[in-house]
Amino acid sequence: MYKSLLRPLLFKLDPEKVHYLTADALKTAFSLPLAKSIGRSMFQVQDPRLERELFGLKFPNPVGLAAGFDKDAKLVDELAELGFGFVEIGTLTPKPQEGNPKPRLFRLPEDQAIINRMGFNNEGVDAAVERLRQRKSNIIVGGNIGKNKVTPNEEALNDYLYCFKALYDVVDYFVVNVSSPNTPDLRALQEKEPLQQLLMALQEQNSKMPRPKPLLLKIAPDLNESQLNDIIEIAIATKLSGIIATNTTISREGLHTPGTRVTKIGAGGLSGKPLTRHSTEIIRYLRQHLPQEVKIIGVGGIMSADDAVEKLNAGADLVQLYTGFIYEGPALISRINKKLLGR
Repeated sequence: MYKSLLRPLLFKLDPEKVHYLTADALKTAFSLPLAKSIGRSMFQVQDPRLERELFGLKFPNPVGLAAGFDKDAKLVDELAELGFGFVEIGTLTPKPQEGNPKPRLFRLPEDQAIINRMGFNNEGVDAAVERLRQRKSNIIVGGNIGKNKVTPNEEALNDYLYCFKALYDVVDYFVVNVSSPNTPDLRALQEKEPLQQLLMALQEQNSKMPRPKPLLLKIAPDLNESQLNDIIEIAIATKLSGIIATNTTISREGLHTPGTRVTKIGAGGLSGKPLTRHSTEIIRYLRQHLPQEVKIIGVGGIMSADDAVEKLNAGADLVQLYTGFIYEGPALISRINKKLLGR
């Protein structure tokens, strides 16, 4: 029903407006009597064979929602009803920020892709913390953290530490985002020396907490082999729990969308089907070179159950959806889980 009826209607509207309409619709729908039980019967697939244990956490299934969809932790309970095994909120920053000027979200239907240059728009980490304190579901939640646009890179650590401390009691794991292409100079923090210093400082703070939380790093798909080797070295040196591969790409190679339209859209991170193969190749490379205790969450171009299985076969321990969730709807979650049970 989603692809044949709802999606054609939604895709006639501005993408960012649709996002907020969808969020409101989810809130309203799951507030109605019997809605939760109907949602569970339609979308949830529960089976012990789907469970995964990583970082000391038990995931009911390996299909999660990537950061960016529920930046401000407003939909955690509703998303839990759709059958996700875990939800990642953020990217969150210490202070609220509006993000980049609109329009900043664009669909490329010919490529089953999205370009965004949102720019870490969020209401600030403290607002998200208050919402998470009031949530009712027990779904695993990851906290994706970044820095404010106005914070210079030399002071970025302060922003990451602030978010870490604020979220510590209300999330199950952390993700350090230095790979978004939509905050000026952020990707410079992905270089070897500043990244290692940032992660070491976060792990030092983590070690001082009552119970250290898993710390993961989200990387860009635009890294070359030498840079990937640096990431592997840093992951081992800083005792990271895992790597999320990958974020959006700045590449526009191989698109079917007319070049004039792509040029008109301008800068931003590309996600969706054009990333499918490349993100899987990165996962495979990481798995071949990382120790088994460093886990991998695969994300990027999962548009079908087969795409998810391919990433898991390449070495991912869990997978995350974003653009595939938008193009395929919530049924994609159950299709992946059913495919895994049928293997």
